[in-house]
Amino acid sequence: MYLLRKVFALLFSFFLLCPLNAAAWERGEVETFATLPAGNANPEGIAADKRGNIYVTTFAPGAPAGQLGRVFVFNPHGQFLRQLNITGSSSALLGLDFNPKGDLLVIDSGIISGKPQVLKVDNLATGASSVFTTFPAGSGPNALTFDKDGNVYISDSFQGIIWQTGPNGGSPTAWVTDKDTLTTPGVPGFGANGLGFNKAFSTLYVANTGSDTVVQIPVSGGKPGTPSVLTNSINGADGLILDKHDNIWVAANQADEIVVIDKTGKAIAKLGDFDGIDKHGAPIGLLFPASPVRVGEWLYVTNLSLDLRNVGGPQTVDSQWANQVTSHTIARLRARIPHVHGNDRDDD
Repeated sequence: MYLLRKVFALLFSFFLLCPLNAAAWERGEVETFATLPAGNANPEGIAADKRGNIYVTTFAPGAPAGQLGRVFVFNPHGQFLRQLNITGSSSALLGLDFNPKGDLLVIDSGIISGKPQVLKVDNLATGASSVFTTFPAGSGPNALTFDKDGNVYISDSFQGIIWQTGPNGGSPTAWVTDKDTLTTPGVPGFGANGLGFNKAFSTLYVANTGSDTVVQIPVSGGKPGTPSVLTNSINGADGLILDKHDNIWVAANQADEIVVIDKTGKAIAKLGDFDGIDKHGAPIGLLFPASPVRVGEWLYVTNLSLDLRNVGGPQTVDSQWANQVTSHTIARLRARIPHVHGNDRDDD
């Protein structure tokens, strides 16, 4: 009996000495980069200019009638620089990005106005804008990216379409239509969302938010092949970007994390988490992260903090937390892929 007690004591001591998180993801540290000016909420799209300034849209379908869409600009240190009121827009803006010529393109979802469109910001000091392209009624333009020739690709979350225009806009063409992979019956009710090309421009990757998937579309000679699901189970796959190794960094808006997958669809990192609401009403960490952008060693992420019930959707696990947010933020974290045992991958 004495011997058995000694054995159990030794085993217990051994387990106490073993770190319980030895196999856990090393999630890094998320910090608040910037806070929207008071009275503004739900930062959604994000982009960076050549100087490292950060541009953020807000998705505000509940704003007063006639309110223009807003883009907020912060310097690389998180200091607020200016507000752009995007002429000709509604208050429900989504993705934005600078094209290879340096023009800032902004997506107006059309949820309020019934006029889904992409606008080109002609004046980065005031927000004066012109129409770049428009879409048929019922479309759901969400995010955009560019190929090496400057052609523009826009995801349509409602119709399962990837639209394409030339570098100067004009009428779009349905470059890919696939309701099986690019629409969704799930929650949140957005299908095709964030998108981006690999380095060789031989594959376009598209996040499907409601289906929790990343879709791959092969490209040859500028022509698309058949879309297929690369990987599943990224909870609320939203915005995405690719790094120099063609790893795909996906904002998982229902898991409050960034999931990094390699080109085979294997998870190689899970970064960030949600740690509650601070005394100022701001999320600690990530809350309904929507869009990432990388500048140097930093990954910047919009905390959309959206209670889906406020836009006619069902309750999700984050709804009650999002409803507590009164101070809306942009987060940042180091853009590094921590080592995971048993995984051979390129460091970023």
